[in-house]
Amino acid sequence: MTTEFHAPDNPEASAPHSPDSPSTPAASDSPDAPDAPDTSALDALKAEVCALHAELLRWGLVAWTSGNVSARVPGQELMVIKPSGVSYEDLTPEQMIVCDLDGKQLAGELSPSSDTAAHAYVYRHRPDVGGVVHTHSPYATAWATAGEPIPCAITAMGDEFGDDIPLGPFALIGDDSIGQGIVATLAGSRSPAVLMRSHGVFTIGRDAKAAVKAAVMCEDVARTVHHARQLGRVDRLRQEQIDSLHDRYQNVYGQHAATPRGDRG
Repeated sequence: MTTEFHAPDNPEASAPHSPDSPSTPAASDSPDAPDAPDTSALDALKAEVCALHAELLRWGLVAWTSGNVSARVPGQELMVIKPSGVSYEDLTPEQMIVCDLDGKQLAGELSPSSDTAAHAYVYRHRPDVGGVVHTHSPYATAWATAGEPIPCAITAMGDEFGDDIPLGPFALIGDDSIGQGIVATLAGSRSPAVLMRSHGVFTIGRDAKAAVKAAVMCEDVARTVHHARQLGRVDRLRQEQIDSLHDRYQNVYGQHAATPRGDRG
């Protein structure tokens, strides 16, 4: 595969031009022609996606070469994803793969992740999503293997997920079946995470970093609720409590330029 983008050939470029005939706008001048990707911006996104894979290792969410992070290229029908089967320690920004949103590889020397079709389906059907992450983190994957959603039983879940973490259907790897399950399961849910039955975790976010954060938090709450169940009964928070927690975390918690300084917890 080539690592550079090339504009399509213009068959009229070599045709003689009569001074009396109206000039034809170049393809790039047409309002309907897509802009070519900004090379510097694309390189920066590749570097970001590459670096975020180290976070999966740091938080114990993946083993060996499993798992992946992808990001939508802003303003383009493109995505960046890691290559298949390459050790996390060996990943470089130059190895990141560029695909269109049908999963077709456009740039990169290596083969893309085996989950590329699933990521591409999510981007096609969820224009609000800018990043997708897949892990086999142990506690969350244990819930997926048991075929159970994780109940929203602790404040951290109300904050981050605003809902139970739902269980998606079993689907084989290789086509967009997993993507279909992700989109269908998360429709109408505030959760940015889904447990795909007998497989693992997929998370979404406004960008790749947000999707990685959701994956980290998914494993954290999966572990906590699992341990709680070893001690006794676990009850889901009341819906009004979940709504209140989620609203505060999304709209008040953290640093906001227009909000007076104070203790945000």
